[in-house]
Amino acid sequence: MFLDDFHTLTDGRIRISAQQASQFAKRIAGDYNPIHNPDARRFCVPGDLLFALVLARFGLSQRMTFRFLSMVGDGTPLCFSEQDDGKIRVCDESGKCYLEVERSGGATHDESVVEAFTRSYVAFSGKNFPHYLKPLMEEKGVMFNPRRPLVIYDSMGFCLDRLDAPAPSLEFVDSSLEVTGKRGEARLEFRILAGDQSIGTGSKKLVVSGLCDYDAAAMDEVVAEFYRLKAAHEAGS
Repeated sequence: MFLDDFHTLTDGRIRISAQQASQFAKRIAGDYNPIHNPDARRFCVPGDLLFALVLARFGLSQRMTFRFLSMVGDGTPLCFSEQDDGKIRVCDESGKCYLEVERSGGATHDESVVEAFTRSYVAFSGKNFPHYLKPLMEEKGVMFNPRRPLVIYDSMGFCLDRLDAPAPSLEFVDSSLEVTGKRGEARLEFRILAGDQSIGTGSKKLVVSGLCDYDAAAMDEVVAEFYRLKAAHEAGS
């Protein structure tokens, strides 16, 4: 399985090291958010890696909703389980819940289908910044603190008409940003395609904290750093 490099299973618990998480973010998601760097002061495991592990373990359902409740740190032992209320939860050994998943409709455990959907979604999701967020923040005249950018994955959901697409793709449809004080909620809407045929829709919600007035020069520096990190990673791959 393509996720084997990005987690370790020991005594029924999944552990994700900071290095594994960072490699997933960069290699699979194309995500260079500094919060996923191993040495980040507020390091956290990418939500997309937890999403991918849930699909690998429980399959792909027609309707799924993922709610990210807290950030997972380096090496935290995690239990992925379906509980009595039908929800899938990712919790640590003390019972703290990091991710809650609801699902309904048909399901598939076909590894090739699940992996293809996972890769397609994660590649789309990893483009949060600068592809989608920068234009939104510029339009609203706000931005995150350039010295400590903080963009948190809040939730996502999708609905599929069919589960047999061998190579689905995701297409960006629309986006919005609601600003309340120093906090912003961004929504990204997408369409799921099999070839040219639409087979589903979905949306993703992000929370941007510590908003301040938009500064074009400061934003240009943040974007330049993103592409510097991307180029450095690709050169070393």
